Amino acid sequence: MPRKPPPRRAPALQDKTSRPARWEGKTKPDWLSRALARAGALPLKQAEEAIEQGRVTVNGRAVRQPLAPVPEGAVLKVDGLPVSREVETHVLAFHKPADLLTSTVSQHRTGTVYEVLLPQLPDALARYTWHAVGRLDRGTTGLLLFTNDEQLVAHATAPETHLTKRYVATVQGTADDARLEPLRRGVQLEDGPTRPAQVQVRDAHTVEVIVTEGRNHQVKRMLGAVGLPVRALHREAIGGVVLDVPEGTFRPLTPGEITEGLGYTGRHHG
Repeated sequence: MPRKPPPRRAPALQDKTSRPARWEGKTKPDWLSRALARAGALPLKQAEEAIEQGRVTVNGRAVRQPLAPVPEGAVLKVDGLPVSREVETHVLAFHKPADLLTSTVSQHRTGTVYEVLLPQLPDALARYTWHAVGRLDRGTTGLLLFTNDEQLVAHATAPETHLTKRYVATVQGTADDARLEPLRRGVQLEDGPTRPAQVQVRDAHTVEVIVTEGRNHQVKRMLGAVGLPVRALHREAIGGVVLDVPEGTFRPLTPGEITEGLGYTGRHHG
């Protein structure tokens, strides 16, 4: 039987399933719409629309597939204007009100933190895609960070980073040092033992808890394990970043707060 000719390979920019050998030290794909959003050229949804409308070129050729892989060093243009792929890390400190969900951008629904945050952003910041750095439960208030840098999200939420989170809990029952002592040694929860926490009594019904983990409902479960059910929970600080803006508002972090307060020195570079 005659041998079948080998299948033709699609050009790199047309192949939606191919992945670059490396992406910022990882095996994550760098597709066109996300490359534009990371660079702050356009928010992700608008980037997808611009690509489909033929307004985006890669190395001088119009590409209409939002998921087209972008070759390393490729020249991107939107409406004929070059896009710089050297990306600066931005972080926002947001004071989350109660009764808002911490959802991803793709999960926008009524009652999310994005509905409150995004309309406040100036044009220079509104161009980016924003990622929540961890989550807060719907009823929990306080400091919630957002960033355009996915590597910062990974850094801040990785257990090995040991980034501290300081909470203040209003509890049922009477808090005292004896009751809280097990938390200082680590308590057994259904998903395993916790790391030792820093805990202090602020008053009979108010407890400060500092943890270096980010498990689901962790602080509530820890306090519940020692007989102090949580009535209200508020996050005051993450690392060296302390909440200092009114409820429902935000401010950008300074470069020093990012590097020293969060211990992050990485940057995206296209």
